[in-house]
Amino acid sequence: MDQDYVIRDAVPEDLPQIVAIYNSTVASRAVTADTACVTAESRKGWFETHSPGFRPLWVIQQGQEICGWLSFQSFYGRPAYNATAELSIYIKEEYRKKGLGPLLLQNAINACGSLGIRNLVGFIFGHNTPSLNLVSRFGFERWGTMPGVAELDGILRDLVIVGKKIESQRE
Repeated sequence: MDQDYVIRDAVPEDLPQIVAIYNSTVASRAVTADTACVTAESRKGWFETHSPGFRPLWVIQQGQEICGWLSFQSFYGRPAYNATAELSIYIKEEYRKKGLGPLLLQNAINACGSLGIRNLVGFIFGHNTPSLNLVSRFGFERWGTMPGVAELDGILRDLVIVGKKIESQRE
């Protein structure tokens, strides 16, 4: 993989590109449970829930082009779960299968200590084999399956819960 990729905290001006990358996955019915595209305006609140020191939102870029993004989300929204974060990774179509997903995921795992995270979780459709394979390569395990909880175009889809225990270094 080229070494000219940069991972950085997202800024508000990145939101339209973040949303465009997200929207590019909607039609596949394999990545998100949204069935229609979202707008940057509708995602402002979500964007504002992120902060570099607690729940970062990162973009990966090559030159001036944003190629993908990763977000840490709070799990279940209650303080007792603060050491657990949900990860989401989205890669722009022309950059898929170029090693950006693994690069982002490894950086996320490496950042867990400074973020006070002891558990990473993901919610992945059971038919999303590429994403399931990716997290498996990094030691994520299946922590559960919710059978048929999503309906996409009349087809019931399973949601697989994956997780990884992280040794936190935060003091």
